[in-house]
Amino acid sequence: MFTARDAAEIDAPVERVFAFLDDPHNHAAVTPRLEDVRDVRRLPNGGKRLAYTYRMAGVGIDGEIVQTVHEPNERMTFDLRGRLTGTIDLTFESTTDGTELTYAAEYDIPENALTALGAPLVRRFNERQVRATLAAVADRVGGDAG
Repeated sequence: MFTARDAAEIDAPVERVFAFLDDPHNHAAVTPRLEDVRDVRRLPNGGKRLAYTYRMAGVGIDGEIVQTVHEPNERMTFDLRGRLTGTIDLTFESTTDGTELTYAAEYDIPENALTALGAPLVRRFNERQVRATLAAVADRVGGDAG
C-alpha cells in the first residue's frame, strides 16, 4: 500500500472549492494522468459513481470510482476499484484567507506497474501527483497553492 498526503491553501471560499471538486469532470482537468471520466451517476448519498482511465507507466488503466462520503463543504471520500484500488480522502477547511484543501490517498498499484517503476519511484510519483493536483485546483479555483 502506498500513501500520499499534502495540503494547500486555496484563495477561494470553501463552498467554491467544494463545488469545483464535486464535478467529476473537473478532477480530470486537475489530476495529472487522469485521462477520462465517463458514465457519471449520482448516488443517494449525494456522491457519484463513475468510470475512469488513468495512465501509469505508459499504460491506460480503467477502473471505477465510488464516492462513499459526500459531506458538503467538509469532506469527500472515494473508493478506487479495478486494477488500481485504494481510497482518496479530500477534506475542506475554511480559513481566514480561503480554504485549506487536504488530499490524502492510499493506493495499491498493479504489480506490473510496480515492477516497472520500483517502490521508491512509485512513492515519489504519488507524492508529485498529489502536489500537482492541489496546485492545479488552486490555479483553477482561486489562487496559488501554499
